[in-house]
Amino acid sequence: MPEEITAELLLAAYASGYFPMAESRNGMELHWFYPESRGIIPLDGFHVPRSLARLIRKNPFQVTVDKAFPEVIRACAEREETWINDTIIRLYCELHEKGYAHSVECWKDDALAGGLYGVALGGAFFGESMFSRASGASKIALVHLVQWLKRSGYRLLDTQFTNDHLQQFGVIEIPREEYLLRLKEALRLNVTLAC
Repeated sequence: MPEEITAELLLAAYASGYFPMAESRNGMELHWFYPESRGIIPLDGFHVPRSLARLIRKNPFQVTVDKAFPEVIRACAEREETWINDTIIRLYCELHEKGYAHSVECWKDDALAGGLYGVALGGAFFGESMFSRASGASKIALVHLVQWLKRSGYRLLDTQFTNDHLQQFGVIEIPREEYLLRLKEALRLNVTLAC
């Protein structure tokens, strides 16, 4: 692995199916991951649980995009065990400044209640992390993200892995070979996140 990871190297890695993670919040070293199986949420198969749909109808949060990217990524790192260290924060803030990394924020009474961030490249969005300080905030951020991705013509929502939290939204696991085919197709597109 090269001594220094740059924003440009990160983009090339995503385009090739790799993504980085740190060992811990205080760990200095980043590791590249290239899983045999990949988690994705098919945009045409995205499922909103009934209880979440009821919460959305109550309109509990103001939802914005790219209004507080540094705050969102730092909030995602505020947990006992995390793979987001200072190097990750610096690199993704740089990607955000270059227009590749985006955040979705949920606000309650002018305070950040939850959100998520990820990287957009071609017609692919690579979801990185989410957080909630208020019930349902990160889930509502995800629902808004999916709506914007569909409206903008994105083809791939990469979740990297699958977990119980994402299962309720219709996440599936696909083999690396299939993922790389879908990624190649998505990267051919020239789309802009239309919020």
